[in-house]
Amino acid sequence: MEERTRAYLRGRFRDHYRRTEPTLPPDADAREWGHIPWTAGPGTTMVRHNSTLDLGSLPDFLARERPRHVYFSAGRYDDPGASSMAEKDWRGSDLVFDLDADHLPSVELGVDSYKQMLAKCKTALLRLLDFLENDFGFHDLTIVFSGGRGYHVHVRDAGVQPLESDARREIVDYVRGIGLDIDALISHEAVGGTAGRSSPAQKRTLDTTGGWSRRAHRHLLDFVDELLAMNEDDALARLREFDGIGEGKAAAALRAARTNGDEIEAGNIDVHPAFYALAQRLFPEVVAADNAPIDEPVTTDTNRLIRLPGSLHGGSGLSVERLARDEIEGFDPLVDAIPETFRGQEITVELDEETTAELAGDSFTVPAGTSHVPEYVGVFLMTRGSAEKGEE
Repeated sequence: MEERTRAYLRGRFRDHYRRTEPTLPPDADAREWGHIPWTAGPGTTMVRHNSTLDLGSLPDFLARERPRHVYFSAGRYDDPGASSMAEKDWRGSDLVFDLDADHLPSVELGVDSYKQMLAKCKTALLRLLDFLENDFGFHDLTIVFSGGRGYHVHVRDAGVQPLESDARREIVDYVRGIGLDIDALISHEAVGGTAGRSSPAQKRTLDTTGGWSRRAHRHLLDFVDELLAMNEDDALARLREFDGIGEGKAAAALRAARTNGDEIEAGNIDVHPAFYALAQRLFPEVVAADNAPIDEPVTTDTNRLIRLPGSLHGGSGLSVERLARDEIEGFDPLVDAIPETFRGQEITVELDEETTAELAGDSFTVPAGTSHVPEYVGVFLMTRGSAEKGEE
């Protein structure tokens, strides 16, 4: 990045911070603060181990330093400005989850556009919130668009604050579906003895009300609906795609699906041995489809620094946006996270090669050479390293 571009961005970030005031997290004085300045060179330098006492008024600090990135710690400390973690005296930490679009299994790098990647990341966010709200019953959630590749969720319930890294890793494993086995989800119910047997028979069922059992049951019902919508030959061929299900088991599983709808709806997967075998083979698909592919180190690190909502992301020029729960579905980050500071005027940029940017509900193809573009497009391209500031 050329110095002219850095100087321009520093100035415009300062203008943004002079007209906006990010909301401080709870116990801001007990948290460590960090930032990355607009320095020359290919790398970035994190300035950290600051407290609010070191920074002074946050709005004044942001307008004065106009940082490229701004962070605060998930952890709360007795001495957050101490220069080593041991000296800070840890009190507890929020439980923080990070979803990055370019780490999602569903994203095809080099194929999906930035907009498509963020849309897939929002779908993953909704799956994560299902776990946090319904499986764990967390209530104090802060949901944030990171300004870059995805979303953050901060859990601030009192019960999570003292959790050490190992306990946090167990939560990670659960939402990612790591180590899950369908047999662990199945309930065994005695249904009475049969002729010639002294012990009762067992019925294997999935809980239809919550947790991974509910997800497995829902996936199974969807698959049954898919089978029943097919003609018989196609349904049998679909079943034979699974390892270990040949002609005989496929036919038996299909008959069971057709004749035991009420039982299957109630969670009974023991309507026939072949149907039970089918349920076992479907389970890996359940985990792949319904897990939340979070970034594990962010959640397990009790000292993690995370972006400040209301700050600017120095790799996109977009705002780090806090979202209410009912705003998520309608939120379009490439429209709603464009700062007002960068709207309403055009600037000149210089590009080495043609680049496309999707912003504000439009697609901008900017050719190589010198171009005049809306400022939010220019800032986006400059912060991503695709353009330099041209002379006006």
